[in-house]
Amino acid sequence: MNQADVSKLVSKLRINVLPKHRNLNNPKGPEGRIDKLRKTVTGLIKFERIELNYNRADEARQYAERLISEAIRHGDCHKPTMDTANFWLLEKELIHKLFKVLVPRYEATNLSYTRLISAPQQQYGRHTDKAVLELRGNPFPDLMNYKTNNKLLIQNVLLDAAKQDYKQSKINEIANNIGKKGNSSLDKSSKNIEVPEKPTES
Repeated sequence: MNQADVSKLVSKLRINVLPKHRNLNNPKGPEGRIDKLRKTVTGLIKFERIELNYNRADEARQYAERLISEAIRHGDCHKPTMDTANFWLLEKELIHKLFKVLVPRYEATNLSYTRLISAPQQQYGRHTDKAVLELRGNPFPDLMNYKTNNKLLIQNVLLDAAKQDYKQSKINEIANNIGKKGNSSLDKSSKNIEVPEKPTES
């Protein structure tokens, strides 16, 4: 079977996949690794945005992408696809969400179904790479700010002018106070100074 025939059988993922899987440390071995990934995929389908370690998020992402891709490709009447969904989704009511909510959402898109964003590093404590794994089109606010701060917008020009006026008024006020304080202090000091009398010659 050539490569063209294989591509008809298996849909192509829209994300980069490492040639070798990550070894996620687990005391139960490979079985525990699969259980951890199943919990991650289930949490992603259920909550649509989760925060976890980067390695685990990147590893579970490809399985979530494959699950959604196969659901879009074959539908809920395809037994191998239903068996795959039944294996990866530990909460069985999420199978209905996969086929009735996520498939209509993604069937017309050309992008990946998930998005992986690196989370900010902790300043103190154990240094671990954190990431946010989310489904595209989730109901939560967007984590990325795509709005540029254009200085030529009218509100930004007016705000900059107001800041300059306020700054100049404060500088003038400080300069005036410095002059007044300096004169008053000189006057007070001159009043308190006692001039010694010249000794008289006898």
